[in-house]
Amino acid sequence: MGHREDLLEGARRCLLEKGFVRTTARDIVKESGTNLASIGYHYGSKDALLVQAYVSLIEGIGDTFDPGWGAGGESPSAPRSLDRFQEVWANVIRSLPEARAVWMLTLEVILYADRLQEVRSLLAVAQEQGRAGIVPLFTGVPEDELDKETVDSEGRFYQTLLNGLMVQWLFDPPSATDAAQLTEGLRRVIAGAARD
Repeated sequence: MGHREDLLEGARRCLLEKGFVRTTARDIVKESGTNLASIGYHYGSKDALLVQAYVSLIEGIGDTFDPGWGAGGESPSAPRSLDRFQEVWANVIRSLPEARAVWMLTLEVILYADRLQEVRSLLAVAQEQGRAGIVPLFTGVPEDELDKETVDSEGRFYQTLLNGLMVQWLFDPPSATDAAQLTEGLRRVIAGAARD
């Protein structure tokens, strides 16, 4: 690995151990075996490096959400079915215990946003990518084929559900919503809208 990759890996370890607020540039350098100048050269700033490290942690978790049905609905049911919806959320929930430290980082950014201005700004931009990345899990449509309106509407919908579910599971797993409950709720909303 080169310095860029070493820094990213060191920053990931620091985030998981110390979080955003307590991680210093010196911590990252120590963990990565690089030097302070490398951070500026490769990432521009410590905060930009931490955001890249955080995004890579989230992407790693996101890979476990995929029901494995592929684009085009190669599932036993339709691409946008309630079965697919439930399977994706079941996968999300299965990932929560092992990804707890990563989800706690999300809450840290929310709680300390005023102390993490650059991190917050960079992550706001990354949210758009997150919205685009989550839609294919539910629709089977490849990310590069999604239009902006779909990302802005469906992506925001799924991202909002993900954030709410994550908070419930971090706060009290035994009382948190499970995939079947979430799916039944959606089914009832759809049925109610159809009656109207």
